[in-house]
Amino acid sequence: MKLLKTLGLATALTLATGGVMAQSDDPLSVGFIYVGPIGDFGWSYQHEQGRLAIEEHFGDAVETTYIESVPEGDSERVIRRMAQDGTDLIFTTSFGYMTPTLRVAGQFPETMFEHATGYQRADNVSVYSGRFYEGRTVQGILAGHMTESNVIGYIASFPIPEVIRGINAAYLAAKSVNPDVEFKIVWVSTWFDPAKEADAANALIEQGADVIMQHTDSTAPMTIAEATWDNLGEDETGIYAFGQASDMLEFGPNARLSSIIDNWNPYYIERVQAVMDGTWESADSWHGIGQGTTTIGAFNINIPEDVAAEAQAALDAIAAGELHPFTGPVNKQDGSVWLAEGETADDGTLLGMNFYVEGIEGAIPN
Repeated sequence: MKLLKTLGLATALTLATGGVMAQSDDPLSVGFIYVGPIGDFGWSYQHEQGRLAIEEHFGDAVETTYIESVPEGDSERVIRRMAQDGTDLIFTTSFGYMTPTLRVAGQFPETMFEHATGYQRADNVSVYSGRFYEGRTVQGILAGHMTESNVIGYIASFPIPEVIRGINAAYLAAKSVNPDVEFKIVWVSTWFDPAKEADAANALIEQGADVIMQHTDSTAPMTIAEATWDNLGEDETGIYAFGQASDMLEFGPNARLSSIIDNWNPYYIERVQAVMDGTWESADSWHGIGQGTTTIGAFNINIPEDVAAEAQAALDAIAAGELHPFTGPVNKQDGSVWLAEGETADDGTLLGMNFYVEGIEGAIPN
C-alpha cells in the first residue's frame, strides 16, 4: 500500500473502506498542473501564487511541484505521470482537465485530486471554483458608465458555462446603468494566446468598442488598450480594459478600470491542512466575493466618484448576500422568460448555463 506522507503527526487519512493509511516523516507531496505558463499574469499565475502560499505556510512539511502549459487534450498523460510519481494531492486547474482527472483518479484511489471549475466528483476527487460572475457584475457597472461609444468588447475563450455566465452577468449589469449599451463578443478558442487575444482586442476596437473585457489569460488585451493612451489630444481618453484573474495594473496604468483577482491561497492551504489532519473528503466549493475567493482590484482614478460609489455598493451588497447578479425579470435571448420579477437563478442553472440573455446579439459557438 502506498504510504501517505505526513508530518509525523498522529493523524492519518481514513479511507472510505474504513481502513487507515500508514504514516511517514516525509513531507506531504502536492502537485499542480496548469493550462498556461505561470508567467501569464492571469489564471495560471494566480494558481501559482497559491502553490507558493502553501510552501510559505507549511515550510518543509510540504514538497510541491508543478507542470505548466499543459494542453487540455494532453492532460491525462501528465496527470497520470504525476500520480505515478507518488504525489499525494494533485490540483488540476483547468475545466478541460475534468474527465482526465476522473479517469486517473479511478486508477489511483489513494491519491487525492482537486479539480478547478469542474462539476463531477468522485470519492477521491473534489471540485472547486470561484463565482467570477459576481466580479463581472461589478465590471459591467463600471463599463456601462465609462463607455462613450456604448460599445463594450468582450474577448471570450471557450463556450463553457463559466464563460457564458460571465458574459451574461456583465451585460445585465452594464445594461442596468446604460440602456443603450451593446456587447461585441469575439470567441478566440484558447485560454492563453497573446497574439490571438491582441488580434481580438484590435478587432473589437475597430468595431467601436472603447471598453474591453476578457475571459482569457494573457495581458495582451490590456497592453493593446494601454497603447491607445499614447499621444492623446486634450480631453481625449484611450480604451479602457479590465484585469483578468490577476490585477494587471502594471500593464495598463491608464487603461485598467479595475480587475477580477482570483485568490486561491486560503483554499489551497485549507485543503492541504485537511490532508495532514486526516479530514480531507470529496466536496464541492464554489465561493465568491463574500468568501474572498473573488476579489476586485482598486478602481481607476478616472472613474467619477458617483460611479465608483455605485460599483462599490454593488460589490458590498453581493458580499453581504443582499444582491444576486441574476435577479429577474430576465429573459433568454429568444425572448422567453427565464427569471420572473424578483426571482433569482439557482446554482444548477448557472452551472449549466448555455444561453445568452435577451439583448446579446450573435450565437454561442458549438
